[in-house]
Amino acid sequence: MTRTAMYLTFYGLKEKSFNATPDPKFLYLTPAHREALAQLIYGVQENKGFIVLTGEVGTGKTTLLHTLLRRLDGNTAVAFITNSTLPFDDVVIYMLEDFGIAKAGSSRAERLVALNQFLIERRRAGQNTVLIVDEAQNLTPETLEQIRLLSNFETPTDKLLQILLVGQPELKVKLQLPELRQLKQRIGLRCSIRPLTTEEIHDYVRSRLRVAGAFDLRLFTDRAVERLAEYAGGIPRLVNMVCDHCLLIGYVEQKRKIEREIVERAIEYLEEGQRPTQARGIRWRAQWKPLPWALGGLGAIALGGLGVFTLGPGAVESAMSLVLQHLLNLARDARELVMR
Repeated sequence: MTRTAMYLTFYGLKEKSFNATPDPKFLYLTPAHREALAQLIYGVQENKGFIVLTGEVGTGKTTLLHTLLRRLDGNTAVAFITNSTLPFDDVVIYMLEDFGIAKAGSSRAERLVALNQFLIERRRAGQNTVLIVDEAQNLTPETLEQIRLLSNFETPTDKLLQILLVGQPELKVKLQLPELRQLKQRIGLRCSIRPLTTEEIHDYVRSRLRVAGAFDLRLFTDRAVERLAEYAGGIPRLVNMVCDHCLLIGYVEQKRKIEREIVERAIEYLEEGQRPTQARGIRWRAQWKPLPWALGGLGAIALGGLGVFTLGPGAVESAMSLVLQHLLNLARDARELVMR
């Protein structure tokens, strides 16, 4: 069992509460996030053409996009481009693949004809089609202009393709370039996400703990969250990174509450890449309580060994393998403890 899995049990969590992945069920909706999500849904459903979403690194843009995908109905086909360094021809190929368009041809013209036909058929069926480009600030002006030309797929009354450009604030700067003035004029909706306030970070931490099934939603003390907010500057991704390290340190030291001092040491680890130390200069291993941990591990092995005798012949080998693996993990961790 990994230390991460063990800290989940220690804090009563069903899953990691501060993962870096954009899981929509952990989305914390501030007023800014809620407004941005509402605008995205409205823009797609009302065929607004170009929509731009911007926000600082780590503010939850991609998580918001995954939430948008869940909210869209089955009549909406989506191509989601995550690699914004692709040249335009590769963007089109990626789109065709996501839309399930087969035999699109080998030339750019053939691919665009196939895409146009696909869009027309979907509109006739009353269905929507959306292109999402994440990290759009990395697109070259030339590629952005080519993407603008995709908006020329239209009927006299409607745009056939809704295009959502998502990126960091640099995207807004890039859209001010003279050569992109036609694209700028076609943007139907603009929305942005701001960093969290200190009060919102308090709620954010509790919200993620609640979703993960924590026993104690005030696991992080107020002073701990204040230091966390000070360091993270309102960026949820940084909050997640620090909180995850805090839970690991707290588990190792058998702390049921995450105090400010643990946050300080987690920040030290992230900033310096060194094993966290006590504020008074005491080495981390001085705070480790290896005896209860080791006895608990040995007790689990003993119970596992007794359980082997209740299993059928086919399961004995598997069970013994698990016990052996646990012994090897204990030996490895014990060695690491001695080496510190």
